Amino acid sequence: MKTIVVLARHGRTEWHHGNRYTGSTDLPIDEVGLLQADQLRDWAQDFAPDALWSSPMLRARQTAAPTAEALWLQPVVDARLREVDFGTAEGRMLSELPDAVAKAFELDPVGWHFPGGEDPAAAADRVYDAFQQIGKEHAGQKVLVVAHNTLIRLLTCRVLGLELRDYRRLLPALGPAALVRFRWQPDTVGLEAYNVPAVRMEKLA
Repeated sequence: MKTIVVLARHGRTEWHHGNRYTGSTDLPIDEVGLLQADQLRDWAQDFAPDALWSSPMLRARQTAAPTAEALWLQPVVDARLREVDFGTAEGRMLSELPDAVAKAFELDPVGWHFPGGEDPAAAADRVYDAFQQIGKEHAGQKVLVVAHNTLIRLLTCRVLGLELRDYRRLLPALGPAALVRFRWQPDTVGLEAYNVPAVRMEKLA
């Protein structure tokens, strides 16, 4: 019995507009992010999820809120869905970091993750654990999960058996409110779509 799990990145924040590492910094979505949350709601009305899960971070909960209200869903807020903590890079762009730190990160963002930050391999473990629970608890259903860019890319690598260190090289950064769709079954998981804008089906006709 397959479960469809769609992960959506949250809407834009002020820092994301400037391409600054946000990670564990709990910022709200901005005016554009609010519009993107409404866009996700419109898409979700066609998708009709049976359940809604969310990161506990404010930007994710704000992005999930219009969908929750429109579809009468109570979001399951799970700390395992929070974004990776980027340590000393929080609030800064890659170009603003010391050259040695930036170059090491670009070479291997897992083995040389930002000082003071979370080990991305540990983040991949926790989000994969949440993903497996979602698949089992909602067997045969459709689930929408609102989470974060780096976390979703790490999960995608883990599910597909790719080296975590290659997440930046192999997987483009997700656009705000963009979607990643998985087909979950107890013995296999398939990737059906990656980095797809949340657009209502009639707009694609």
